[in-house]
Amino acid sequence: MSLSSPDIGRMKRDLAALVAINTENPPGREREAAEHISRLLADAGFDLTLSEYLPGRTNVIARLENGAGPCFAFNTHIDVVPAGDGWSQDPFTLTERDGKLYGRGSCDAKGPLVAMLEAMRMLAAHRDGWRGTLMGIFVADEEVASEGAKFYVRETPAKIDYAVIGEPTSNSTYSAHKGSLRPLVRVHGVTAHSGTPELGENAIFRAAQLLGLVEHAHEHSVRCHCHPLVGSASLTVTRINGGHADNVLPDSCELLLDRRMVPGEDEEQVKQEIRDLLTLAREKFGVRSDIVTFKPTTGGATETDSGDPIVLAGLDACRAHGNAEPGPFGFQGGCDLVHFRSLGTKGIVIGPGSLADAHKPDEFVPIDEFIAASEIYRDVALAMMSR
Repeated sequence: MSLSSPDIGRMKRDLAALVAINTENPPGREREAAEHISRLLADAGFDLTLSEYLPGRTNVIARLENGAGPCFAFNTHIDVVPAGDGWSQDPFTLTERDGKLYGRGSCDAKGPLVAMLEAMRMLAAHRDGWRGTLMGIFVADEEVASEGAKFYVRETPAKIDYAVIGEPTSNSTYSAHKGSLRPLVRVHGVTAHSGTPELGENAIFRAAQLLGLVEHAHEHSVRCHCHPLVGSASLTVTRINGGHADNVLPDSCELLLDRRMVPGEDEEQVKQEIRDLLTLAREKFGVRSDIVTFKPTTGGATETDSGDPIVLAGLDACRAHGNAEPGPFGFQGGCDLVHFRSLGTKGIVIGPGSLADAHKPDEFVPIDEFIAASEIYRDVALAMMSR
């Protein structure tokens, strides 16, 4: 096989095998898939480590040293969101139809993962074209809280110069992404019989007063934080829970707020802004509330400068393999790039499939994008490791 020719049959077999291994998160159960990935890369000559942060929650770390040079890593996640209902075929059996490969994780993100495996094989088979250290870091639990990537970053002693993160971008280059904070806020009231509400304090009414301030803050302050690639920051509510009986005034009401951050925003400053909002609600309406916790999320916002060499390499590779509008763009959701950026790594996000088709029944990846992604990944690595 030449450097320019991915093995299409092998890629389809690998994707079918990984889709068949159920890694729905929760609960995750990535171990079996991690062991399968490890075997595939060991056969290509990589040194492999399986790293668990909890029983069964397993990262794969592959390494191939090829002389002095930069360290380049491919990263994506092994877990998938729950399949749910509404599928027209078994979500864990890869199905080919009309130029597409259907199955849970086919585009988010087992399709990108398999394309990375193929790129790593091509690079391993032709080591005369690059120098440095090639890594594959495939992690658990990106879909819920990125615990796998956070664990890797905490534990790793090694510097990674460049990274490509695999997420569905329709083979465009994304150099920035949003981050998220999810404060769980408890609003307090005083219980009473619902027939005599004047004897108590209705926590749900108080929560409504706070939510009015949340909406005002989003419209007049938060959304004014704007980034050229990812757009505006946001603040909204996604869950509310209050009351315990039909005829009792609730003495508490919990709100889950969702604050999306853009690159350049400071996470601690954003947390303080939320605390200040609660203080304002107390001063203005007498609302008594506190932040119970900040729920774990994928992480903060980040970006790699649009003129950085890895961004330019991503644009060139995407363009060379059929994308007339390669970017750079900004990812509206979160992903694991932010954690690698905390190591000083310059990184981008590229992958086959569309985010619009992820997390849905009949998720699919277009076959042409799937194959092209392996070549894009290979070419970006070559560009950075032959410098």
